[in-house]
Amino acid sequence: MKLLVVDDSNLIRTRISTVGASGQMKGLLEVIGSARDGLEAVRMAAKYRPEVVTMDLTMPGMDGVATIGALMKMQPAPSIAALRLGAQGFLTKPFTDDELRLALFELLDIPSE
Repeated sequence: MKLLVVDDSNLIRTRISTVGASGQMKGLLEVIGSARDGLEAVRMAAKYRPEVVTMDLTMPGMDGVATIGALMKMQPAPSIAALRLGAQGFLTKPFTDDELRLALFELLDIPSE
C-alpha cells in the first residue's frame, strides 16, 4: 500500500518513513512521499493517491484536522493514522518504533508477528 507521511518535524517524517519501509513492514508499505504541512499533503495526495496516511495534528498553516477533512473528500479516501488524535489509528508522541509498527499493522488490519 502507498504511504504518505505528514508531519512538520523532519525527524519524525524520516523515522516513520524508515519504520514503514523496513523490517516486518517491508513489502507491505511503499513510502510515496512525505509532507511537512497540510497544504503540501493535499497536493501530494492528489498527485500520488496514497492508500495510507500518517498525520500529525499540530502543524503550521493547514493543521492535521483540516488536512484529514480534505483528504477524506478525495475518492478513494486514504486510511489515516493521526499521531496525536485518532482518525482510524491513534499514537501519541513520543512513540517507539515498535509502537509505530504495531499501529501501522493495526491500521492495515494485519496481525502483527
